Amino acid sequence: MAVPDYQKVMLPILEVASDEREHSFREVVDLLANKYGLTEEERTELLPSGTQAVFDNRIGWAKTYLKKAGLLEYPKRGNIKITERGKRVLAEKVDKLDIKYLRQFAEFNEFQNQNTRSDTIEVQDDAYINGTPEEIIDSEFQNLRKALADEILEKIRHVKPNQFERLVVELLVRMGYGGSIKDAGKAIGKSGDEGIDGTIKEDKLGLDIIYIQAKRWKDGNSVGRPEIQKFVGALAGQGAKKGIFITASSFSKEALEYVPKNETKIITIDGNQLSQLMIEYNLGVSTQQTYEIKKLDNDYFDEL
Repeated sequence: MAVPDYQKVMLPILEVASDEREHSFREVVDLLANKYGLTEEERTELLPSGTQAVFDNRIGWAKTYLKKAGLLEYPKRGNIKITERGKRVLAEKVDKLDIKYLRQFAEFNEFQNQNTRSDTIEVQDDAYINGTPEEIIDSEFQNLRKALADEILEKIRHVKPNQFERLVVELLVRMGYGGSIKDAGKAIGKSGDEGIDGTIKEDKLGLDIIYIQAKRWKDGNSVGRPEIQKFVGALAGQGAKKGIFITASSFSKEALEYVPKNETKIITIDGNQLSQLMIEYNLGVSTQQTYEIKKLDNDYFDEL
């Protein structure tokens, strides 16, 4: 089954604590993972940021909200224990615990601050109700990044072919290939035959050469298998075994499935991948705002 959202695990967490014993965070995670029959893949699925497992994150926020509502307490670092209020809630035999239910407690309302934007969104979109703060931030970040990638791709599709070739080489240099723009740029526009648009050093020492094919092409005009085969043939003519084929368009299924029978290695990069790489390596974009998400440093307080 899918990983349950953080509201669905609130009641099970309180039920785990109903024995009035202390339970560690990891113990709760393991018990609930087994309860929901999660696979190893589901248990280890990471947030888009890659900073934490999704299930761990949801358990963590669920117990935080339960504590803020006064249903749980933290007797010591990493442990939970049910409170008298928590026992009274369980005695009510409620069907579920969620944000709406917890809002009956003044402490929780003070913590959540219902005038925040997140509360307004919760009323409008169930995705926000079920998402932890990290998930909401990650989701919005990915939406912003996707919108930026679309804008980049639209710009790329309107540059001239020689400008596209220079863009490709500059990106590869920023990724660690070729040493310098000056060295890499010497190749641009000088090969241009046999399906090769340029070359770049594989590393700063130039231990090997990578051949480049850069096809701007418009959206909907996919690069097909014949173009890939032509590029492979061009590499063979140069005695080369490594090539990068980059397009602002896309590759057909046949092109992506084509594997040369010789030792030639071809890397394909389509428009979507290209725009994402430009964002990652800060090419053609600038930073508008930076946010830092911080967490408590327990080690610092332990060492005081």
